Amino acid sequence: MSAADRWDLLVLGGGSAGIVAAKTAARLGARVLLVERGRTGGDCLWHGCVPSKALLAAGHAAAGARRAARFGVLVDDVRVDFPRVMEHVHAAIGHISPVDSVETLEAAGVSVRIGHGRFAGPGVLDLDGETVRFTQAVVATGAAPAVPPVAGLADLDYLTSDTVWDLVEAPQRVAVLGAGSVGCELGQGLSRLGVEVTLVEGAPRVLPREDAAAAEVVHRALESEGVTIRTGRSVTSVVATDDRSGSMRLDDGGTVEFDRLLVAVGRRPRTTGLGLDTVGVQLDEHGFVVVDRRLRTTNPRIWAAGDLTGHPQFTHLAGVHGSLAASNAVLGVRRSVETSAVPRVTYTDPEVAAVGLDTGGRRDGIRVLTLEHHLVDRAVTEDQTDGLTRLAVDSKGRILGATVVGPRAGETLGELAIAVRHGLRTRDLAGITHAYPTWNDGPWNAALADVREQLARPGTRRALHAVARTRRWWLERREP
Repeated sequence: MSAADRWDLLVLGGGSAGIVAAKTAARLGARVLLVERGRTGGDCLWHGCVPSKALLAAGHAAAGARRAARFGVLVDDVRVDFPRVMEHVHAAIGHISPVDSVETLEAAGVSVRIGHGRFAGPGVLDLDGETVRFTQAVVATGAAPAVPPVAGLADLDYLTSDTVWDLVEAPQRVAVLGAGSVGCELGQGLSRLGVEVTLVEGAPRVLPREDAAAAEVVHRALESEGVTIRTGRSVTSVVATDDRSGSMRLDDGGTVEFDRLLVAVGRRPRTTGLGLDTVGVQLDEHGFVVVDRRLRTTNPRIWAAGDLTGHPQFTHLAGVHGSLAASNAVLGVRRSVETSAVPRVTYTDPEVAAVGLDTGGRRDGIRVLTLEHHLVDRAVTEDQTDGLTRLAVDSKGRILGATVVGPRAGETLGELAIAVRHGLRTRDLAGITHAYPTWNDGPWNAALADVREQLARPGTRRALHAVARTRRWWLERREP
């Protein structure tokens, strides 16, 4: 078979990981074919990051109008036109979608085919009955909303993060099964737009993967806005009234009535039906593709990138994955994926942003510095002091992890991600001049407080005082 008869790199999946992988490989001179079964752009564009942030923006606007009186601004009436809100959501998608379109990919040198691809043997993909041959491949088919095996759930036309964007009119009551990042974001967004929202979470608290102190701030914010929260409760069954409404039965005997049910309990990898077993690609017990640190699968000519790898499921990491897998495949380099400093943000109000070591756990040799945001002047001026900054530092003062809770916490997290990735110390952060007043004063003031505490230690204080005395004595001797 001649080289012209096969693609240098086949990319299966046109989401963030697949798009970056395909463009990277094309820039490196490879002949690239990207196969996508639906629309290019992936979940982030069509079902995740873009529509959810557009919805939250509308919710933030409504909430801001309602609390304007705190600043002496009187708003007589706040009304929500839900169909127009959804028009805004879809307009945001439409504005961004050309960046990930087939035309943009082809302009970058990537060939694109729409259809269902399934591996049929070594170097062979069956594309809707057509044989496609390739030298190497990157699998980047992503993940889909997980659905728990709850009795009666299958009888209901429930919503997920994929389908909630099909709403045209606002339901009166929405029950959200799951209070992780997706559940809390969508729950708060819908609540601010006039929907009666109940969150049900089996873990003892909302945002169970985040610092407990951070989760508590979000819990208070949600309840203050009228969201009902039922934590530590599992759902035993769902009883449908019709195809959309019904009630959830909880393990404590309680019930939650709803007009629509939103399922937000996590995501599962899209690895079934791809023929991975025919090409020796191993899956773990949860269906994720087994990869090494270079994102190579158990087939040395097939790589994987993005949410199906079992690594943290974030669009920004998927893009990094795509670039790394493609360059390793095309150039034969040995770049390794780095997951110790992957930032994550929950876009509630207030936001929760975290990176690196968990700031909520106790570990030998690790100190956790906490700065409450009533000490942040920007928070005071905006009357949003119910937030905090926490830094996990080791005995040398190196920043190993951070959590920030407050407005624009995701932007604040940038320099903390750099600090964690490069082993910077609190004195390094404290030594940087920050603009005043900004939300970044939270991490900066936490670092400053740690440096001051170190300087106040008895041994350090004695040494500094000795130096000061010596300096004074030397200057006095040099006086004319």
